[in-house]
Amino acid sequence: MENKTDYEFLKALLKNRLTDKRFYHSLCVADEAKRLSLKYGGDPEQAYLAGLLHDITKNSAKEEHFKIFDDFGIELNEIEKRTEKLWHAMSGAAYVKYILKIDDDAVIDAIRYHTTAKSGMSLLAKILYLADFTSADRDYDDVDTIRAYVDDSLEKAFIYALEYSIIDLVKCGRAVHLDTVGAYNEAVMPH
Repeated sequence: MENKTDYEFLKALLKNRLTDKRFYHSLCVADEAKRLSLKYGGDPEQAYLAGLLHDITKNSAKEEHFKIFDDFGIELNEIEKRTEKLWHAMSGAAYVKYILKIDDDAVIDAIRYHTTAKSGMSLLAKILYLADFTSADRDYDDVDTIRAYVDDSLEKAFIYALEYSIIDLVKCGRAVHLDTVGAYNEAVMPH
């Protein structure tokens, strides 16, 4: 795909690949990512693109995820193998890079880590992570708290969102990805 900003093409592709609810979520995340990017000095075009494409493989069958992993040499660790909710971030990043041929490492990295986060995240990656939490379609407990934080401080919101995720995983008796632990530890340690 020559023109990565052919949004009509990308929206049509997403509409074909995703459920109506997930398509609407992708549009909302794109809008929120652009808004946060403008607020915090990021690149609004990059943020919109990452937000639009972050869930491109979310509704894919297990077979498509594993074909992408196999085709592009993606190896899953034990937590990733057992946590289906993480697959779309890894397969989606590969899909955007290798199938859509979008040559933007920052966008690819933001999509790759929008579920787990990681230490050393770029501004774009943090914006996408938080936009996914705070987009207009979200209605979980505490969404208003995270929205208030994100309008006050990107770093405070990032820490709060990581805490929220970790506590939720622990309450549900699920594994916490080491990338998430790394992101949290880095975020709360004094610089």
